[in-house]
Amino acid sequence: MANTSGRHFLQIPGPTNVPDRVLRAIDNPTMDHRGPAFGEMSRGLLADIKKVFKTDNHVIIYPASGTGAWEAALVNTLSPGDRVLMYETGQFATLWLNLAGRLKLEAEFVPGDWRHGVDPAAVEERLAADKAHEIKAVCMVHNETSTGVASRVAEVRAAIDRAKHPALFMVDTISSLGSIDYRHDEWKVDVTVAGSQKGLMLPPGLSFNAISDKALEASKSSELTKSFWAWDEMIATNATGYFPYTPATNLLYGLREAVDMLLEERLDNVFARHDRFAEATRRAVQAWGLEVLCLEPKEYSSSLTAVLMPEGHSADAFRQAVLDNFNMSLGNGLNKVADKVFRIGHLGDFNELMLMGTLAGVEMGLGIAGVPHQKGGVDAAMRYLESEAVG
Repeated sequence: MANTSGRHFLQIPGPTNVPDRVLRAIDNPTMDHRGPAFGEMSRGLLADIKKVFKTDNHVIIYPASGTGAWEAALVNTLSPGDRVLMYETGQFATLWLNLAGRLKLEAEFVPGDWRHGVDPAAVEERLAADKAHEIKAVCMVHNETSTGVASRVAEVRAAIDRAKHPALFMVDTISSLGSIDYRHDEWKVDVTVAGSQKGLMLPPGLSFNAISDKALEASKSSELTKSFWAWDEMIATNATGYFPYTPATNLLYGLREAVDMLLEERLDNVFARHDRFAEATRRAVQAWGLEVLCLEPKEYSSSLTAVLMPEGHSADAFRQAVLDNFNMSLGNGLNKVADKVFRIGHLGDFNELMLMGTLAGVEMGLGIAGVPHQKGGVDAAMRYLESEAVG
């Protein structure tokens, strides 16, 4: 019989644990979304969410999943038949490619091995060869949730600049925003896509487009059909603190609280906390004698760690053993790495003791499932966290 006592450990890489402060904010009575109290709250929120993206430009909030924000980024800036350059870093890059195809865009997909991020040199080479500037946008996933690989956005931006190419630059930050350092303005990103259910510590249901002046200008000539996703209506109505259609009011209350929590902790401290937990997790994996899926240390994710199973052992059977015995959910492998990896989420509202509980569950689960490993992963992580603690 499965163990369901105590609080469930939700250690997938999103949706993440929702803090009590955010839950209490969401639990407030619904207010009039056309009334003055909502307008005041919304104006402050629309101003402060920009700090999380590190932008001074518009941030659009949709009552939708991250997939909706993907679509909004494309339909607001492009026209049917436009060519976009995309990179296969994992499952979510693949899904964005599929969405682009459904929109009748010509998506060029650079193949990858799911163990490395976007290669800036390959970006530069491809754009330099595009003398006619047929490529209208470069789209990449910052932190690939399916693999635990974090691509180097600033280096890709520099590659685009060296190629002197006018393509728009679009970045998916769904599992990095609020967890890994990200700078929309400084890195000259044209559209940043994000969602509420990971580093922003909310349930699923909100998504975001942060947009540059260049993207806004491109939207004026875009010919892809849009209505619900249209930026112009949103920007005009947001200026007064309201939305052109009914917003997800209670989720916005939660977002207000989540943004406050991030700014109170200070973003640099948030990122450093995630870096520590990721390093502790990797040290545990190494001590177990297992392998991190990501092969390039400078592309290690601070949001999650994907762990390769030894040959002949099922990741899904291991995950089931952990769930049945310890009431903990770990992320499953997707698509090309299905049943080959498990993913440990260490992002959002998360602290040292939560991480140690997570790693203890993994280590015990490896033993129960008969997965070849060495003991001592928990101890290795604990020693590292002790060394990083403030005396």
